[in-house]
Amino acid sequence: MGLPEARLLSGRSLIAVTDSYPLPADGAALAIPAIPASAGAMIFDRKRRLLILKPTYKAGWTIPGGVMEANGETPWDACRREVAEECGLQLRTARLACVDFRPSRAGRQGGMRFLFDCGAIDDESLAAIVLQPEEISECRLVGLPTALTLLAGPVRRRVKAASKTRKCRYLENGRPVPAVV
Repeated sequence: MGLPEARLLSGRSLIAVTDSYPLPADGAALAIPAIPASAGAMIFDRKRRLLILKPTYKAGWTIPGGVMEANGETPWDACRREVAEECGLQLRTARLACVDFRPSRAGRQGGMRFLFDCGAIDDESLAAIVLQPEEISECRLVGLPTALTLLAGPVRRRVKAASKTRKCRYLENGRPVPAVV
């Protein structure tokens, strides 16, 4: 199979043509969906308080994490990279706690959100947190009930659903899907 040839259609849709999927004879393009993805981390201290961050670029509080790079970065690699960039913590292990599909709407791009439960981090590591000042102005360790009042809606729903079970949860727009158990 040859290397894909990527083309932009009308300046918006990216298509790829390979030996396995060549352009049809009639010249119609095959569009490959471009779905953005991000990964976040639930990081706790030994008292089960959740680490939350105050971003400089939007209102409210969030958890460490961010957008996956388009270079083939995995969700787990993105989670570890973003946590290291935002607060200097080096994650070694985690459990995939939740996958959330966010539909697009006017003014907001949808995508896939991966949430990892990284467990309890030792006090020494938490004391050594270094915030990325361009993106993060403050951090706190708060009990889960308090965190759920401070986190933005979609992140709050994701963290709440993921904290109810040790099973990986599937969500759509932060809400469980009854047909998916």
